[in-house]
Amino acid sequence: MSTILKNHIAKFAQVSDNDFEQIKKFFDIKQTCKKENLLKEGQICRHHYFVLDGLLRKFYINEKGTEQTTEFAIETWWLTDNFAYENQLATEFYIQAVEKSTLLYITLEKQQKLLEEFPVMERYFRFVYQRAYAAAQKRIKFLFSFSKEEFYFQAVRNHPEFIQRVPQYLIASYLGFTPEYLSEIRKRLLS
Repeated sequence: MSTILKNHIAKFAQVSDNDFEQIKKFFDIKQTCKKENLLKEGQICRHHYFVLDGLLRKFYINEKGTEQTTEFAIETWWLTDNFAYENQLATEFYIQAVEKSTLLYITLEKQQKLLEEFPVMERYFRFVYQRAYAAAQKRIKFLFSFSKEEFYFQAVRNHPEFIQRVPQYLIASYLGFTPEYLSEIRKRLLS
């Protein structure tokens, strides 16, 4: 399992085998059940999760009492409430396993020690955050540039395997639709 993290680090930073043996000690592993909450609104956000296997989502409950999914994380993606994690504050979000998942996680304290002992990991995390920020920017552009239908069609075109994997009600939550509206769009797409 640590090979997955090692290969992911190697995409952005050069780490020797000996250094990696030390780096992996900063992480703990967790197995989750489907629909298990890793973080709940109001809790202090203490962990940053790396998905080895499975699927996570981050969401909040809006003023209407509806879950609004803001992010997903599949294999080799990181997920946390960045602001709450970096500042060790209570979160406004939930993080939930969509599928049975295997995760690595790190605390802020361990992450800071990791960066002190292995400065090359600063480069790694910089690239991770840059990619996450770029993805968030792209999503915002899509939200403002496309109709709801066009936004869904873009997702189908660009990430068909992801759309097949994630339950439709969660896709609807992410896109800001009701499940019924997404069902109508899908029927039109098929006809």
